[in-house]
Amino acid sequence: MLMSSTRFSVSTAMAIVIANMIGTGVFTSLGFQLVDIQSTFVLLMLWLVGGVTALCGALTYAELGSSLPRSGGEYNFLSEIYHPGAGFISGWISATVGFAAPTALAAMTFGAYLEASVGFSATFMACALVILLTGAHALSHAASGGVQTVFTILKVLLILVFVSLVSLVVTDPQPVRLLPAAGDGELLLSGAFAVSLIYVNYAYTGWNAATYIINEVDNPRKNMPLILFTGTFVVMLLYLMLNYTFLHTAPMDTMTGKIEIGVIVAESAFGTTGGMIMGVVLATLLISTVSAMIIAGPRVLQVIGEDFRLFRFLSRKNSNQIPTVAIVIQSALTLAFILTSTFESVLVFSGFVMGVNTFFAVAGVFVLRRRGAPADAYKTWGYPVTPLVFLGLMAWTLFYILMNRPEEGVAGLIIIGVGALLYVVSERLNRGSDPAPSE
Repeated sequence: MLMSSTRFSVSTAMAIVIANMIGTGVFTSLGFQLVDIQSTFVLLMLWLVGGVTALCGALTYAELGSSLPRSGGEYNFLSEIYHPGAGFISGWISATVGFAAPTALAAMTFGAYLEASVGFSATFMACALVILLTGAHALSHAASGGVQTVFTILKVLLILVFVSLVSLVVTDPQPVRLLPAAGDGELLLSGAFAVSLIYVNYAYTGWNAATYIINEVDNPRKNMPLILFTGTFVVMLLYLMLNYTFLHTAPMDTMTGKIEIGVIVAESAFGTTGGMIMGVVLATLLISTVSAMIIAGPRVLQVIGEDFRLFRFLSRKNSNQIPTVAIVIQSALTLAFILTSTFESVLVFSGFVMGVNTFFAVAGVFVLRRRGAPADAYKTWGYPVTPLVFLGLMAWTLFYILMNRPEEGVAGLIIIGVGALLYVVSERLNRGSDPAPSE
């Protein structure tokens, strides 16, 4: 499908959704899950439950995006459904954590794979990737969309090649049980399963990415449901294939507690040299993830700038209608995370904060229905069960983060509180600078 100079095509929007989702999480989180769960059935159920959660969220967001078609994602939804203050806090979350932290984690993993494979500095390569992609996406829609589409197609093809090659050459396959055994029922309802969903939900983060660029998508009211559902469903299938391949190829004890799952699996299948080559391949997969987040995130900053005088500078665009200031600022935050943060703490912390954000956005569909959505807007399939499934699973996960990882949970609540304080300050500045009404 052709793309105009000021619009993203449906295929590019799908590429942004897929690329936002497939990144750091699926290639790192299995090691954390194996610490408490050793059942292959339960591990694969984690990815299925996470996928169902994401699909339920995507179907609900399709209605929100169709009813409230403006770029900005949760910022726009919460502003319109609840209160401008709720939208501001949501935008603050997206601006400070929601995109910068996952972008940093993807770039850090990109650098780590290259360091393990060819010896390049992980930090240097992570920073270089962010800087180069920032330059590409600050030019035009054509350049931005072209880069994104190419690297997303490459990502999907490389995943399929990786899964196929590993399946063909593995000489000592590990048993992967697809049916439940004794004790699996208790595991599915345990705190360990809920905590592991933190990492899985993080891996699925990005299913809502297209809602951040609604104003720049062709015919969003019609195309948003297709974009969100198709992108999310494709990723769920790829995640199940990848994790089955990981568990089939490498012994659990070699992956437990490790981050570089892809490299471990590649070395088990291809040996040291093959593992090095696959490390470069897996690093390549992450380019589109970083790229997609650099596209989507700044659109939240842009609409905050349009709505709040204090942040008006964030809405500035270049001659091609690209929000260049917002892109540069988000990339600067990303670089700060890369240079100062540890991997796991950022993952859990950002997962909690983004979970709160999406929880209230999905809950907003009930408010929207009560007020009366536009007649021609898409209606969530399976309503009200679909959003309720998402809300129930997300609430369960958030509760266990607070219980089992209180430092990250409390840090997330502090970020939310700071956003509320900034909104109050911004509103006072707006009122103080508004001209007096004429007589």
